[in-house]
Amino acid sequence: MYAIVDIETTGGHAGANGITEIAIFLYDGKEITRHYQTLVNPGIPIPYYIESLTGISNSMVADAPPFEAVAPLIYDLLRDRIFVAHNVNFDYSFIKHQLGNAGYDLQSKKLCTVRLGRKIFPGLKSYSLGNFCRHHNIVVNGRHRAAGDAEATVRLFSLMLENDKDKVIAAALKAGSKEQFLPPNLPPEQVKTLPDIPGVYYFHNEKGKVVYVGKAKDLKKRINSHFTGNSTSRQRQNFLRTIHSITYQETATELMACILESVEIKRLWPVYNYSQKRVEFRYGFYLFEDQQGYLRLAIEKRRKHTHPVHSFNLLIDGHRLLRALIREFELCPKLCFLQKGNGTCAGITAATCKGACEKTESAESYNPRVKAAIAFLQEQQPSVIIVDKGRHSGEKSCILMERGRFYGMGYIPAQVPTEEVAHFREYLTPYPENEVIISLLRPYASNRQQLLSPA
Repeated sequence: MYAIVDIETTGGHAGANGITEIAIFLYDGKEITRHYQTLVNPGIPIPYYIESLTGISNSMVADAPPFEAVAPLIYDLLRDRIFVAHNVNFDYSFIKHQLGNAGYDLQSKKLCTVRLGRKIFPGLKSYSLGNFCRHHNIVVNGRHRAAGDAEATVRLFSLMLENDKDKVIAAALKAGSKEQFLPPNLPPEQVKTLPDIPGVYYFHNEKGKVVYVGKAKDLKKRINSHFTGNSTSRQRQNFLRTIHSITYQETATELMACILESVEIKRLWPVYNYSQKRVEFRYGFYLFEDQQGYLRLAIEKRRKHTHPVHSFNLLIDGHRLLRALIREFELCPKLCFLQKGNGTCAGITAATCKGACEKTESAESYNPRVKAAIAFLQEQQPSVIIVDKGRHSGEKSCILMERGRFYGMGYIPAQVPTEEVAHFREYLTPYPENEVIISLLRPYASNRQQLLSPA
């Protein structure tokens, strides 16, 4: 027995909206055996644009029963029946949420007439309820009203039962069928053929644009996890409706997948990725040459597409490190912007200056010490070469970070020696670095003694 359902609501997700009307047709595959419909008081105002779409106004539902009053009857009609709707996850999420609030746990098998229509009547330009019905000359008596849409869905579903030569409906009802939980616009074949390997996956919208990037140790398991459960949040409901296709890139290891995910989020800026969309390091040391030819180190806030010689999060850490460099390499505090104003150097670091700020020491004499300080600073950063299994037996994977800067990663033939960087750099793909990647690689670096005290 099928329960063919349609609802009207105050908005697009169940977590913060209510049902304004519900219609349920019990159908045995040949005829309608029972019909129930009612307006519902959602307990919240109906937005004007929703009223314009459905024709259901606040005054119409003012004396209608709240959902909890009709919940026992609705639960009795739906339980132990197959829940059928056009874009079923939308209707099911609302009704399950509202029934849950009333103390009922709905657990139904589901059929989506959008998904079934794509298989039983392939090749149509649109599978929206209106266009689908027009294609089959089905008149909808009361579009965007629950009873009219539900009755039209009954007639569509009847046609599907008659034309289901490949037993698509039976396959969709089998235990473990992905038709039960996949988004309405995502072909199940794309999920069924996913490999159980590490990699990065991409969710695309109707126009092919990437809307989400994720990483996985097991692509098949991780991608399927996105579609389980019945979250009623606006974010998840909008997210699922957006997904039309999936692509992926295989990686040899989970670490490589983590790195590639971070690179791709920064590159593609997908709308449903919320983490990693910021400049991680807040400050950096920047090197420039002034008009007199003196090299100068300055602490500045980091901006996109800039390349400081060293980065850090806290301004106080930068000042401490810069003072340590000034002492160690006898740099001028004024040329490093730690002292301002006219006159000679003063304060705790004044003894390190040899007169560069007064031009009594030439730039040719001063600049090599600045370069030495920068070289020393960079030498203190860790270098990491991670060689691991490849995607197959004929290769090895490799990740390279040199002096604290991420170079890139890739795959090298199994017979290529890895004792020196020069042997395999040509096999690696350079990638832009970010703090997420550096944080992933730091644990692999050997502990090195800090030669500069930050104090």
